[in-house]
Amino acid sequence: MAACPKRFIRQYELRRERSDTAAADSVRAVRRALLFDLDDTLMVEESAATAAFGAVADLASERCNIDPGALASGARSRARELWYAAPTHGYCMRVGISSWEGLWCRFEGEGSDVRALREWSPTYRREAWRLALADQGVDDARLPEELAERFPAERRARHEVFAEVPGALCRLAESHSMALVTNGAACLQREKLAASGLSEHFEAVVVSADLGVAKPDPSVFEHALSELGTRKDLAVMVGDSIPKDVDGALAAGLSAVWVNRSGSSAETARDDLVEISTLSDLPDLLGGLG
Repeated sequence: MAACPKRFIRQYELRRERSDTAAADSVRAVRRALLFDLDDTLMVEESAATAAFGAVADLASERCNIDPGALASGARSRARELWYAAPTHGYCMRVGISSWEGLWCRFEGEGSDVRALREWSPTYRREAWRLALADQGVDDARLPEELAERFPAERRARHEVFAEVPGALCRLAESHSMALVTNGAACLQREKLAASGLSEHFEAVVVSADLGVAKPDPSVFEHALSELGTRKDLAVMVGDSIPKDVDGALAAGLSAVWVNRSGSSAETARDDLVEISTLSDLPDLLGGLG
């Protein structure tokens, strides 16, 4: 059994100490809560997108003499340029929708920003591939449309949950209330969750686009806690992003755990950073709190 890091225990205790005696009495029957990020915490995201770009580029290479690796990289870069230049970019930054998600999201919903994205997305997708093909010296009137239509299918074929996640969530659900707290388009994040088969583990699902603001804004964490009917001193956020998940949660008064699957190093050494490499480590880590 993994030892519970002293800094995590202290991080947790500091939040418990903020409750006065009366407040403590009122929460004795409330279960501890866990808030989970989705992308690259529970489900594979960036590498799935990379693989989808590669599969579409391979298809194009069967039709014309190009370097598929260069096309895949070029399409991603061109999509990012178009995404950042669009009038909807401010909204996408605010709620956390990435350029590659824009290449396959259906943008369902009736908000003005969502409608604008839905109307623009066919042009955006086609133009991203057209520019990337042009960078490779290819001028084909029909191929960009074909590749734009193929990418969503390739990405949807790559919904993948990290192998240890289902078992870890089952174990954690025995002693915790759990919520999913994710940035992105509401329809897309819920589509991913449905495909994951993990929905049954969560008592609440909070998607940034539904709130109009994304992690690390404190209101996102506060909304999740309200949905669970619990308090910040009893809650831990678990995610792969230090600025969005960890620092956002700590600033909002929760405890936090960084899921560092890649083994990367934090930009600066810090005493308050609690780290695990896989969700399998989380039950024992939390169990050390008693």
